[in-house]
Amino acid sequence: QVFTFNTVEIKVQPSVKVKNGDPMSIVCHADITKGADFHLKHNFTIFKDGKLVFMTVSDKEDAQYEISTARSSDTGDYECTVEAGRKRKSSSSLHVWVTGMTKPILTAEKKEVLEGEVVKLRCELPEEVPPLYFFFRKIKMNSTPKEKYVHELYRNFSVVEFSVEEGDNILQFDCFGKRAVKFEYETSEHSNKTLVTVREPFIKPTLKAKPSSNITEGDRIQLECSTVVARMRDIEIILQKNKTILNSVRDEKLLRYSAVATLEDSGEYLCKVEQGRASKTTKLNVVVAELFPAPTLAASASTLDENKELTLSCNISGFRKANFSLLRRSSNGDIWLKNSRNLTMKVNVNDTGSYICKAEVKGIVKMSKPVRINVYAPVSKPTLSIVGGLPEVVLGKPLQLICRSAMGTPPITFTFYKGNEVKEIVINNTYATFLDENIRQNDKGGYKCDARNNHSSAMKTSNILNITVIVPIRNASLGSIPYGEVEDGSETAFLCSVKEGSWPIHFRIFRKTDREVLLFEKSENADRVMWRKEAMNSQDTGTYYCIASNRANVDVKSHPITISVILASWQKGVIAAFVLIPIAGAVTLTLWWILCKKKKAKGRSMEMSGSALATNVTSEKLARQHNDGDYYSGLGYLEDSENHMKSTDESKGPDLESAEVEYTEVEVSTLDPHR
Repeated sequence: QVFTFNTVEIKVQPSVKVKNGDPMSIVCHADITKGADFHLKHNFTIFKDGKLVFMTVSDKEDAQYEISTARSSDTGDYECTVEAGRKRKSSSSLHVWVTGMTKPILTAEKKEVLEGEVVKLRCELPEEVPPLYFFFRKIKMNSTPKEKYVHELYRNFSVVEFSVEEGDNILQFDCFGKRAVKFEYETSEHSNKTLVTVREPFIKPTLKAKPSSNITEGDRIQLECSTVVARMRDIEIILQKNKTILNSVRDEKLLRYSAVATLEDSGEYLCKVEQGRASKTTKLNVVVAELFPAPTLAASASTLDENKELTLSCNISGFRKANFSLLRRSSNGDIWLKNSRNLTMKVNVNDTGSYICKAEVKGIVKMSKPVRINVYAPVSKPTLSIVGGLPEVVLGKPLQLICRSAMGTPPITFTFYKGNEVKEIVINNTYATFLDENIRQNDKGGYKCDARNNHSSAMKTSNILNITVIVPIRNASLGSIPYGEVEDGSETAFLCSVKEGSWPIHFRIFRKTDREVLLFEKSENADRVMWRKEAMNSQDTGTYYCIASNRANVDVKSHPITISVILASWQKGVIAAFVLIPIAGAVTLTLWWILCKKKKAKGRSMEMSGSALATNVTSEKLARQHNDGDYYSGLGYLEDSENHMKSTDESKGPDLESAEVEYTEVEVSTLDPHR
């Protein structure tokens, strides 16, 4: 019993798209090849979206899963598996779409509600499988339906609430559903329409103005707002204008408001009745005619000198019967001056400010626009000084001046001059500053400033300010006499000078060996200074430099010079004497020893020639030696050595050898045999 699976196929009848409510069949077919004709049992299993939905055993090669009424929940991916004789094979996946959704069912919790209450609705999609989208609609006559939607992930129904608003009488509601199928949305048909009746808890309020909505300033206006309620509890009436609440009552059906009318009372009034969530409003427009115009305040002058007279006058155009009062504005409240139409007073600087007048007719008070009055005290003579103190400035640095006026009503106009040229004009309260960034070496004076304000007196001018321009030090140098090498004990003069710089100049001379030592410092009204070091010694050897500075507070350092202290001439002679005298003594002793040795040798030779011959020969030799210029006796050589101490040992050596050779010459005569 040999067999093999060729293919396993799955298909749907009548098609892969089935209309909701129609029957459909899922057919699984196994194509098997057998080695002989024998009966084979087949186990058919059908899955939808991975879940088992049908299973059967048959000796046929086909199995059919019947669905009498297809629903949208039958939409999905189907697959079948066939198992026979320990062999198993599955088909490919097949997507089946049941088009259309069941009609939703809508129910309302109440069929009759009051304004301000809510309508609770429930929409259900029977036989549909979540996730689902539910859409609810509130339908009102002659208006666009209001819609809400809910996404339900785990159930096939949803519940929402709609508020019942003012003006809602007969309401209709319906719903429909949607579901997502393979990145597409399928929509159900709309549910049945549910009717809800709305009752009013109270009627729309009535707002009236007494005696009329058109009145005149000074008249009393009275507003009344009323309503009819079904239930008095929790009823509230509110009267407001421009979002400002004027009056309110609770648990009453009538509200009254009364006031003396002013122009500000013109406008729209709103009466609102509230109970729970219900709310109804009524509006009324009120017009208040002007009784008299606002007064006008006039001043004899807006700018005055101190101790001058000021006259204020208050008037109403075309209207004279009014109670007038004059006041001055203050941060702590208006200051009353006089109950009158006119006021004349002598002013001082404290009277500077804003003035108004008030007019009252029939309890209506109106104010004029404020009038600004400025009272000025004259400026005092200004003082001009330099910020920082001293009247001097470093060349190339900016110069900041300050001009002050101790007295005078601000604002004060300050004018700065450099020479006769106006440099800057500054308006400030009590002082002003000026920055001159163009300082030249010949700028030595001519600064002044003027001060003036709105007082009628002339401007005041400061004294002329002279300044000193400090030229910074430039190019410091250090020299010495002698330069480089200096004999021990001698005097050395150091000269520190600068190429440019304002006096006085502070000079400092330093020596640097392993540390820096200040040797000399002095301030001079000159561009150079000399310092004498009387007795130099070996400790004064080192590097020297100088630093120069002035009031510009900039230290300028010279290039360094090197000084070496050497021995003096007499010190060299003493050292030479101590060295050469012992050498000369040693040479003398050596020569004396050599002469003594030669004399002994000559005596032995004479004894060998006999006494007579020796006598003659000696006499002859001595006579010849005294006449020989190349001979130097021992005494003569010492004397010559003493007279030539600076001669070298090499020049002495050959003379000694020559004397020795001549001294040892010996003439030997033949001996007389008879003697």
